[in-house]
Amino acid sequence: AAEGVRTVLVTCTDGGCGDGPGGVKPGDPGHDPAAVALMRRQELEASCDVLKVSDLEMLDYADSGMMGWPSNDAPGSFWQTPVEEGAARLAELMRHYRPDVVVTYDENGFYGHPDHIQAHRITMAALEMTALTPKVYWTTMPRSGMQRFGEIMREFHPDMPEPDPAEAAAMAEIGLPDDEITTWVDTTAYSGQKFDALAAHASQGENIFFLKMGKERFGELMGMETFVRVQDATGADVPENDLFAGLR
Repeated sequence: AAEGVRTVLVTCTDGGCGDGPGGVKPGDPGHDPAAVALMRRQELEASCDVLKVSDLEMLDYADSGMMGWPSNDAPGSFWQTPVEEGAARLAELMRHYRPDVVVTYDENGFYGHPDHIQAHRITMAALEMTALTPKVYWTTMPRSGMQRFGEIMREFHPDMPEPDPAEAAAMAEIGLPDDEITTWVDTTAYSGQKFDALAAHASQGENIFFLKMGKERFGELMGMETFVRVQDATGADVPENDLFAGLR
C-alpha cells in the first residue's frame, strides 16, 4: 500500500465466535454472536485503516469457531458452506479486481483453524474458476522461526507448562523447512503499523500474544514475512524478496 499498490482484503466470516465484552467466551452466558460480529467488524475496519488497505470485501459467513467446537456444525457456518459456493463468490471478486498477486493460507490453515482451511479451499477453487494467472502465495513460517517463537513464548510465560506430545507434534508440523520457503519479505519498516493493526482488534487482545511483547520488541522479532509461491507465470527466480518480483 505504501508503494501505491491497490490492496484488497477479503474476509470470509463475521467473527461471531470471538470474545465478547469483558472477555466473555462463546457459549458462556451473555455472549451475543451478533453483537460480537458488529464489534469485530468495526475493529477490522480500524485495522484496515492502519494498514491503508484499499478495499475491504466481506463474505460474512458465520464464524465456525475453533476446530472441534459445536459451531463447526452449525447451519450457515463457513465450515459447512460448500466450497463451490464460496469459491463462486470469491471468483466474482477476482474478476472484478483482477489481482496480480493472491495471498491465502496453506492447506492446514496455518494451524488447523477450520475457517482458515476453508479460506484456502475457496481461494484455490476460485482461481480455477477464472482465467486469471496471478502469482499465488500461501503464508507460512520457517521451522527455525517456529522454534524461536516457542523460546519467546517461554520467555514471556516462564510458568507455561510443556505441551503434551500430541500438541507438540502438531506444532512441529506448522510451517515449512527453511529451504522450502520461496519468498522472504523484509517488513521491518512497517512493524509499527503491523503492531497497531493487531492492537485495533482490541476484543481479541487476550489472544494476541504478539501484543504482550510491546511495539519495540515486536519490531525486532516480527520484521520478516515468509511465503511459499505455488503459482507463477513470471519466471521470477526464487528465493525472492518481493511478492511482485517479475511484475514490476
